[in-house]
Amino acid sequence: MAAGETQLYAKVSNKLKSRSTSLLLEPLLALGFPAHTALKALAATGRKTAEEALDWLHCHCNDPSLDDPIPQEYGLFLCPTGPLLEKLQEFWRESRRQCAKNKAHEIFPHVTLCDFFTCEDHKVECLYEALKRAGDRILGSFPSVIPLVLHSSVSYLGFFIHDSSADIIREFAMSFATEASVLADCTVKPCTKQLHLTLAHKFYPHHQRTLEQLARAIPLSPGCQWTATLYSRDMRFVHYQTLKATFQYKPQNTDELNLSPGDYIFVDPTQQKEASEGWVIGISRWTGCRGFLPENYTERANESDTWVKHRTYTFSLAMDLNSRRDGEASSRRNGEFHPPQTSRSLSSVQALQATILRRSVLVVRHGERVDQIFGKSWLQQCSTPDGKYYRPDLNFPCSLPRRRNGIKDFENDPPLSSCGIFQSRLVGEALLDSGIRITSVFVSPALRCVQTAKHILEELKLEKKIKIRVEPGIFEWTKWEVGKNIPTLMTLEELKEANFNVDANYRSLLWVCASVKKIQRKENGSWWILP
Repeated sequence: MAAGETQLYAKVSNKLKSRSTSLLLEPLLALGFPAHTALKALAATGRKTAEEALDWLHCHCNDPSLDDPIPQEYGLFLCPTGPLLEKLQEFWRESRRQCAKNKAHEIFPHVTLCDFFTCEDHKVECLYEALKRAGDRILGSFPSVIPLVLHSSVSYLGFFIHDSSADIIREFAMSFATEASVLADCTVKPCTKQLHLTLAHKFYPHHQRTLEQLARAIPLSPGCQWTATLYSRDMRFVHYQTLKATFQYKPQNTDELNLSPGDYIFVDPTQQKEASEGWVIGISRWTGCRGFLPENYTERANESDTWVKHRTYTFSLAMDLNSRRDGEASSRRNGEFHPPQTSRSLSSVQALQATILRRSVLVVRHGERVDQIFGKSWLQQCSTPDGKYYRPDLNFPCSLPRRRNGIKDFENDPPLSSCGIFQSRLVGEALLDSGIRITSVFVSPALRCVQTAKHILEELKLEKKIKIRVEPGIFEWTKWEVGKNIPTLMTLEELKEANFNVDANYRSLLWVCASVKKIQRKENGSWWILP
């Protein structure tokens, strides 16, 4: 560009940059948060929305390190997308199933473009600009197909990138490092090793042949788009173990951590002398607080599970450079730059058709219910004289949802036991490992069934994306429930109040049950069995 064009570009770019920064920062400052903590919250949440940063600040209100000037660490990766990514993730699952977990499972499929580096919180926006400038500079020459060559040794398995493709990718990484140094005052070291996508690392030597066979089965489709993705992590916990809470835990003492399913905890293995057997000392990622927690309420998580995704730059395939530039304006969304994508390739269409043909219905039974374990008098065992619930045994649930007629409504509509909740989560974990895609969920209105669906969806990471459709027509009225009283099932309103993500707009399809009884929904939202 000419000198005048360069000055104009810089002027417009800086204006847009300051505008986006103020839109995120000003609401936090207006609420009374100091600028340095507000910027820290924005950096820790990927500078997506002011609402996410505000939630982060509220959760970290007791974080002793909130005011510490500790920046995030940033890394740039080249990541595959589409069918290739799906096949790589399938390899991840199958290699872990057959050969146990190895070091590669800690991070998603990627090519490292630069070592991790630090950036001050108020200059993170400049990194995004550096990514865009570097991407724009290399966009016209980025290879439409990146050749991947399989390499195997006794401790490493992966794809190497050779020849001119590797040179162009290195040029992009060097350009980003230069721009980040100028714009954000960061010291970025581009990767000097041979560019590679690791499949397995630090595995047992006798697993090498099995891993090679799985790797050779990965189809290297030419229709893969690659994205340069900027991630950040908390530099304080790089060498810590990462745990993920699988059960809720309410602190019994002031030095214990509160746990909710899905929370991440950082644990330093070298600082566990104070912890009793079965307990660990950790730092909550969500609150920043330090405390004791029961280790059997957690499971090991991957290193990259706690990384924050910031911005991506997508290198589109087989597209004319002029058409790329024409589409730039419509390709900006939420501060991210995505060049317009090409039309779906023939192989993608065939893959979609194959997926449609493979659609099926999964039928799942509910988990263990309390009345099958503690008998018909289970409710009397956990009720106080004034009708309140308490937990007399660890296999009883921690709590019960509120119902309009109190605890007596659970007599003929019992909940899952603690073991039943655990069973449901195992099913969800197995479905996640299998790679099965769930698009819709239909459940009986029985509480145990709704609970089972909720916990399965939580393990699938779909609890917020897929609403549970309550279908009374699949309620099973068996001999176990035979009695004089018709069960009173929870209404949709009660289920929503109990944090079940049910679909209030779903209209049920009713049919005659095997015992020649119908289930019908009353106007007040409750369910009745009709003779």
